[in-house]
Amino acid sequence: MTPRTESIGIAQARRLALAGAGLLAPRRIGLPERAVARGARERCHRIIEHFGYLQLDTVAVSGARTHCIVLASRLDGLDAALGETLLAPGAPLFEYWGHEACWLPLSLYPCFAWRRRQYRVHPWWGDVLREHRGVVRSILKRIECEGALRSLDLEGRSGGGWWDLKLSRRVAESLWLAGRLAVRERRGFQRSFDLVERVVPAELRSRRVSTETAFDTLLLRALAGHGWASTGTLAATWRLVKCRDLIHASLERLREAGRILPCALRTAGRALPGWIRAEDLERLSELERLRPRRDRGVLLSPFDPLLWDRARVRTLFDFEQRIEIYKPANRRRYGYYCLPVLAGERLIGRVDLKARRKEGRLDVLSTHFESPKPGARERQAFGRALDRFSASVSLRLCGFPRIA
Repeated sequence: MTPRTESIGIAQARRLALAGAGLLAPRRIGLPERAVARGARERCHRIIEHFGYLQLDTVAVSGARTHCIVLASRLDGLDAALGETLLAPGAPLFEYWGHEACWLPLSLYPCFAWRRRQYRVHPWWGDVLREHRGVVRSILKRIECEGALRSLDLEGRSGGGWWDLKLSRRVAESLWLAGRLAVRERRGFQRSFDLVERVVPAELRSRRVSTETAFDTLLLRALAGHGWASTGTLAATWRLVKCRDLIHASLERLREAGRILPCALRTAGRALPGWIRAEDLERLSELERLRPRRDRGVLLSPFDPLLWDRARVRTLFDFEQRIEIYKPANRRRYGYYCLPVLAGERLIGRVDLKARRKEGRLDVLSTHFESPKPGARERQAFGRALDRFSASVSLRLCGFPRIA
């Protein structure tokens, strides 16, 4: 018998997405909403545990990198700089390739054994470890004797381009992806590589998790963060490429176990197939009664878990999410690194910021409202979002927003 398919509307899916992202009534899903002096680090860990990943990126032009912005947008009063120090010896995190390069809860380490096997041959550079066995032995021996080493500490010279990385660094990163090295910590966003046994507890290294169980765990964690999601979005959450049969088998197991339900998203044009957890379907009536404050704005990272799936953002929020850092200046519509502004349950615009640390200043280069005639609440939300962000990065806000 064909399983019954539930269906929800755009407004319902949007609320589920915001709730799953910890941006709407976070306490209802057990997430904190404010930083506290002595417990801020632990609260950051709880947010990462909820999503299962925290994407990393190098760009800090706005005053903080994306992993710090994501945390500061959930924890009011957080010093964004704390986000740079979360991966440290003893922290319940490890760094690996999850959605992208991410910090992930240590509890998920066994669930990536299949990827560590897959990446014994580097996805970009080929069979580096087999081709350069002497370099492999040298790096492992040096780390064993000297302790953790930064990429900069490894011998060799770089040609200056991303694809011309020095051989020792390519080998170290290949050893990391294959699970023979681990990232011990980051300082100044520089990774330190160490032996896995010095970073990951023995109990987690020895725990055996089948690929099937790992996919069940990862897809269920992804759905908890999204609320409602298509199969494509769930797969993209963990970069599950060329895994169609494993994904569909996992979703079917979860459906048979009653953990998830097939659920169509009703749009103006057609019904989009997708999935929802049973508890989220039951939570809908409670979420629909909420009245989010439209004058309370918050800036989001362009790589926020709510935003990286641009087609999904367009469907749920009628918002064109753009990343324009790779475009020449004269081809950018909004700016180099724009942060979307969330107010209530709407994305009402975006702002382009430039941090000037030496001057202690955060310059507002431009603001863009979605509405051609923004009202008082939207302007207030913009102002509050900017004030909150400038406080989190400890910079003085400068420049009056220019409406464009």
